Amino acid sequence: MKAFIREKYGSPEMLRMAEVEKPAPDADEALVKVLAVSVNPADWRSMRAKPFFSRATLGLLRPKHRILGGDIAGRVEAVGSGVTQFKPGDEVYANLLDHGSGGFAEYVSVPVDVMSLKPANLSYEQAAAVPMAGVTALQGLRYHGEIQPGQQVLINGASGGIGTFAVQIAKSYGSAVTGVTSSRNLDLVGSLGADHVVD
Repeated sequence: MKAFIREKYGSPEMLRMAEVEKPAPDADEALVKVLAVSVNPADWRSMRAKPFFSRATLGLLRPKHRILGGDIAGRVEAVGSGVTQFKPGDEVYANLLDHGSGGFAEYVSVPVDVMSLKPANLSYEQAAAVPMAGVTALQGLRYHGEIQPGQQVLINGASGGIGTFAVQIAKSYGSAVTGVTSSRNLDLVGSLGADHVVD
């Protein structure tokens, strides 16, 4: 299969298209045909190994994982022997950041505990943009912020990847949301449901 690989840390010019072995799913994984992948700041930081201390998990001298790409959407091609909740043909999306990434390839083996069925009303491209930003917004509001109905929530960067999800999630909890954004994105943040928008 084809994949964008890297042998060392550096700029995007370090990436090159190559033929690599198609993965085989372990017992708790599904082999997914990648139909869309998003590029996140986490991919950029991993590519450059920035900040430097991240090399403790990424690989000290060279990358442990040659293929970047944390957020994917695609179609299940095969499942491991222990997988019962997914079957070939299922449309799925996943965040692979904590599992070695691998989305910048034609196929990737995905642990089923980080994969979900793709909502039918989302395109593959839209679904691939959800996992990292959406989960980060949810964690910030629900788990760290302990959001409750009726609270007032201020979202800085309300038009960014995480911010657009945070506005919608906060509104779904019944919060009064104030979104802070640049003047060119005032209408966008308002359309997401913010009660007040600050330039």
